[in-house]
This record gives sequence, C-alpha cells and structure tokens, in this order.
Amino acid sequence: PEPEPEPEPEPSTSIKEEDSDAADDWEDDVADDWDAASSDSGGDRFSKLNDKLSALNADSDSGFSDEEEDEIHLEKKKEKERLRKLGLEREKREAEEKKKMDELRAQQEEEDLKELMKEKLRQEGKSRRLKKEQENEAARTRDNLRCPIIVIMGHVDTGKTKLLDNIRRTNVQEGEAGGITQQIGATYFEPKTLLTRCEKLNKTENLNLTLPGVLIIDTPGHESFTNLRSRGSNLCDLAILVVDLMHGLEQQTIESLNMLRSKGTPFVVALNKVDRCYNWKSTTNNDIRSSLKDQEAGTTQEFRSRADEAKLQLSQQGVNSNIYWEMGDDDWKSSDFVPLVPTSAITGEGVQDILLLLCRMAQEKLWRQLMWCGNLQATVLEVKAIDGMGMTVDIIVVNGTIREGDKVVMCTMDGPVVTEIRGLLTPPPSREMRIKSEYIHHKEIKGALGVKIIGNGFDKVMAGTPLMVVGPDDEEEDIKAEVMSDLKSVTENLSTDKNGVMVQASTLGALEALLQFLRVETKPPIPVSSVGIGTVFKKDVTRISIMKEKKGMEEFATILAFDVPVDKDAREAAEEAGVKIFTADIIYHLFDHFTRYMEEIAEKRRENAAAVAVFPSIVKILPQHIFNQKDPIIVGCEVFDGILKVGTPLCIPALGGLRIGNVVSIEANGKEQQTARKGASVAVKIVNESNPTITYGRQFDATKMMYSELSRASIDALKANFKDTLEPADWKLVVKLKKVFNII
Repeated sequence: PEPEPEPEPEPSTSIKEEDSDAADDWEDDVADDWDAASSDSGGDRFSKLNDKLSALNADSDSGFSDEEEDEIHLEKKKEKERLRKLGLEREKREAEEKKKMDELRAQQEEEDLKELMKEKLRQEGKSRRLKKEQENEAARTRDNLRCPIIVIMGHVDTGKTKLLDNIRRTNVQEGEAGGITQQIGATYFEPKTLLTRCEKLNKTENLNLTLPGVLIIDTPGHESFTNLRSRGSNLCDLAILVVDLMHGLEQQTIESLNMLRSKGTPFVVALNKVDRCYNWKSTTNNDIRSSLKDQEAGTTQEFRSRADEAKLQLSQQGVNSNIYWEMGDDDWKSSDFVPLVPTSAITGEGVQDILLLLCRMAQEKLWRQLMWCGNLQATVLEVKAIDGMGMTVDIIVVNGTIREGDKVVMCTMDGPVVTEIRGLLTPPPSREMRIKSEYIHHKEIKGALGVKIIGNGFDKVMAGTPLMVVGPDDEEEDIKAEVMSDLKSVTENLSTDKNGVMVQASTLGALEALLQFLRVETKPPIPVSSVGIGTVFKKDVTRISIMKEKKGMEEFATILAFDVPVDKDAREAAEEAGVKIFTADIIYHLFDHFTRYMEEIAEKRRENAAAVAVFPSIVKILPQHIFNQKDPIIVGCEVFDGILKVGTPLCIPALGGLRIGNVVSIEANGKEQQTARKGASVAVKIVNESNPTITYGRQFDATKMMYSELSRASIDALKANFKDTLEPADWKLVVKLKKVFNII
C-alpha cells in the first residue's frame, strides 16, 4: 500500500496551547488534574503516535501492513475525541464557575446596597431624632421644672448614711411617711413635705418653692455618682459632700471632691457631727443658726475653730468655701464659692438648712438644666432577679416619659438588646414592702423618678448605661448605635496595654473612674490589658492566666475586682492557675492591695536575682590595713566608686582579670553591714574557693584596684530587679565596666 502523507503537527500544538491556557486560567483541583492528564497522557501520547506514524512513512518499504496503519490512525482519532470531550467538560465547568461568581458578585452588590440603604435610613432617623430633640429642648420653660437629682458623698464613717436616713425621716413617730416615696434607687420628696420639714427656717428665708420635689439617690457614696450617666453626661444635678467636723478632709472625701469638680457638679459641704463639740446642747430637728445661739461661748468658739480648719483644708484642695448664711447672694449664685452647712445626723440639726439650701440652689442657680424636657433621659442603676418576675432593671428616669409597651434599647457587652417594657413598677411609700403584689403598676412615668421595669433579655444589661425608647418615627439601628456610643467611647479611649492586669467593675461609670485612677492618678501607672463589667467568672481567670503561663509576668496575672462579686468556680480556677483576685469597694483600697502584692513579687525576684546580679564597684586596697594575706583574705578597703555588696566577685583587670574571690562580709566600726557606698572605708573578707592559695603580696597588692566582675547576665539582672536601687552615677559606672570587661 501507498504510504499516507505525514499528518500535520498543528493539533498537537493547539492541544498544547489549550493545555497552557488551562494551566493559567483554571485553578481548581479537578482542572489541575485535567491539565496534567491532557499534558502528560494527551500531548505525549499524541506525539508518540505521530512519531510512530512518521517512522511508518519512513520505513514504508519495510512491509508494514494496512491494518497497522489503520490501527494507529484509529488510536489518534480516539485521542482527539477524548481531548475534545475534556475540552467540553472544561468549558462547562468554566461556565458554571462564571455563573457562580456572577451570583456571588450580584449577592455582594445586593448586600452592599442593603447596607447603604440601612445606613441611609439610620442617618435619616438620626436627623429626625436630633430635630425632634432640638424641638423638645426649645419647648422647655422655667415654669416646668423637674426634680433635681442629688447624691450624698464623703469618706467612710462621716455619717453619710445617718444623714440620709435623717433626711428621709418625717413624722416617723406618728407612724407616717408623709410625702416621702421610696422610689427604686432613690427617695422622692414632694413639695409639701419639703415645706413642712423646712417650715421654721422658711419663715425667715421666704423661699417660693416651684420645684416638683427632690430626688435623693439612696446609695450614699461616689459609686452612685459615677454610675449615673446618660449618653456621655453626668446625671447628678447636685451633691452633698459630707465632712466630719472632728476629723476634717480624709482620703475618700478628697477623691469624691475631685470627682465632683472634674464633672463640674455643684455641691454643698455638710460639716457633720456638730453635736460632738464640747458641751453641745442639742435641739432635735432645729435649724443650725438657732442651735448655735443656744450654745455657750466655749462651744461656739470650738465650732468656729473647727469650721475654719475645714475651710483651710478645702482651700488647700483649691476650693473656696464659707458658712452658707455668711455668703452674699453673689457668692453662691455666680461665683465658685461652696456653701458650708453645719449638721448633726443624730439630732437632725441643720438638716432643714441643707434641704432648703439645695432647693434654693436648684431654683435660682440651676434652673436652666432643671427645665423638664420631652427627650427621654434614663440610666440603668441595677439589674436584679425578683421572685415571680425574673430579671428586672432598676432605672432612673431623669427627663422625658417612659410608658408600658415601649420598645426599649439597652446596652450589654455583647451589643444592644431590644425588648418591650411589660411593666413599670414603683413600691408603695412603706420602704419594707418588697413583695410582688405590693408594687404599684403604672402606665407611664414622667421624669425625674426611679422605676423598676419588667421585660425579657435583661440578663446582661450593664449598670450605668443609658436606656432609650424606639419611637414611631425612629430608626431602630440609629437608637442601637446611640445606646452603644457610651460603651464604644469608653472602650475606644481604653486602649488596653499589651501586658497588664484585668479590671472588673460593677458599672460603666465605675470602670471609667477606676481606669482614670490606675492610669492617671497612680504613680507609676498600673497597666491594664483587659476590662469587664459585672461578676468575675472562670473565663476571666483563664484569660488573664496567660500573663503568667505564657509571658512569665506573675504580677499581671491579677484581677482587680471593684465592687463586684466573684463566682465560686472563678475562685477555684484562680487558686489552680496562680491568679490573684483582689476585691474592694473603695478604689484606693484596691490600689493598696495590688501595690503590696507587686512589692512582694519584686522582693521575691530580687532574692532570686541576688546570686546573679553584681553591683558595680571599684575598690582600693589600703596597704596599712592588711589583716590576713591568705584565704580568707581580710583587708581594709576604700570604696572608690559604686556600691560594694556582700557576695560581690572581685577581680583585677590590670593583672589579666585575676580572680581575687567573693566578698563574704563587710565590716565598718566593728559592725557588719551588707553594703558600702562610694567613699566608705571598710574591712572586707574575701574567699576564693576555686583558688584558695591566692595570697596578698604575692599574686596581687595594693598598687592595683579591684573591680566588681560584671557579665551580660549580671547587668540584665540589675536592670530587671534593681533599677531603682542604683543611682545615675552607678549606671555610669556600669557603662564604664562594660568597656573594661568587653561586654556587648
């Protein structure tokens, strides 16, 4: 048979080009397999077939049969068909992949559009809300005031609680609680009660009371002050700072004073325990000026002396003050003078003075901020479980109105919670009533009042955070963002350190106050690596234990728990992991606990490092005071530079680093001591266990000075554990000795 013409190699080339494209464009595993298959088995097989066919053509005279040639062509045809099918499969896969990518792209575009629309609606809602808030602000009038919110602050044992109890007591002897309503978290005094309580004093003061009452926060102390926040601002209008007349300003009083001034909150100072003045004649519930008139000259003189001392202490803190009735109108209305009110929480003397003064300050000085506004201002005071009701939230409604059925948004560490108010409760006047059936239900509450709300999803709500209502014209997303803004601003400003302690506080306000104290007021500042609000749980212990386990920082494997409970499992986990948990309800007590612990750890580290750390010194031998030339060598020395300590290894660099030995004792004037500083003349005992034959006068003498034998490890130990012990001159000597001993 005639040999067939040699087939063109184009198919092989085109197939190889397809394979190359596949390798570039197709990244799927299946495609990779196909590429490999088409490249190896397809291309190679095709090439082999061509080679075989060429050989046949070249050797056509050799007698190959037609069957063999047909078989080769058939094989080639089958290979082409196989590759064609693979190509079709690839096209199909590419089409499917393209379709999938188009769907994903369309989905992403749809989501982006939704997010854009969501943000647009949120911004529109925010604009409507802000416009409405501005309208409500503009509608305020002096004729419609709200109750001022008052807190009582001061040092422990100054009589805060007793004074609060006395302020709350009216006609108790007659078994009445006339006009005093124990609201949730606060005591409400109606105007009639205030006028009755201050009746005698008001005959001379002639105050025309226009306030709808006064709301005094039940919890005495600065924690209640810090907890009352609303969208970044402080809710307390006035404060009573209680100062013990007998002891003057104390630590917590100064802390409270600084807190009040930082927030710009007006306050009066109650000079309490006036009845402790020698020979004081008490008149129950009398106004203080009348009581002072009844006292003998010596008693009045003692009172004046102690009051002047309190004024002096306040002035040292930058506070101008005066007895309130000796101040002119300009002093307390338009200046920064603080009124002082002498009181007795036991006898009630001066209590009517302080109540009337607070009302007067509220009406005449603070009326602009006390004008009632329709914008809801409410803050969470406490979250607690009540039998038969489940989790409830106690709130203070400062401004605006809250209604049963309102959709409210509250703040948690996991994000905003949206729920519906199922009930608004206040207890009846009798304080002891705590049973469910005895709560009074309300359809709506107008600020300023304390109220308990019932609903779902309250478990993780944080005390000290705001509560907002989603109105018919509001966008829920806008309200959510606004509610979380307080927490967001705190966490943004927090900028936790990489290494540091964990801080856990009861409320957002308390957390802010504690962080401010640890980072700004504490010298040196205490670094904080993580924060939390509420109970300390096992997971918190696990998180902070990393400081010890992985970073080797034992002092930072610590939780500072401010006014919060610690779970039982957390305590057990802390014991196992070696995590310290310090609890306190006063900020500076926490600081004291932690600094003591830090000092203990530092001391332990110094003890461990003592064997490695070598203090820098240059010692000059006094040749006239050689007490023993052989081991142990005892010689008189002068510390030429640095600090010579017991345990210091001494050598003489000028003699090729000759090792003299270790200082085992230092004596001056017949007394042993651990150290000798520059300029001191002492007797030292030196022992050289590795070379006991070393002798003064043979290997060395007084012509060459002895140096502390420093190393890189000893310098590092000094830096880590004895940084504060060494003075700048000592560190300069370290630098000098590094060059002597060629330490890098």
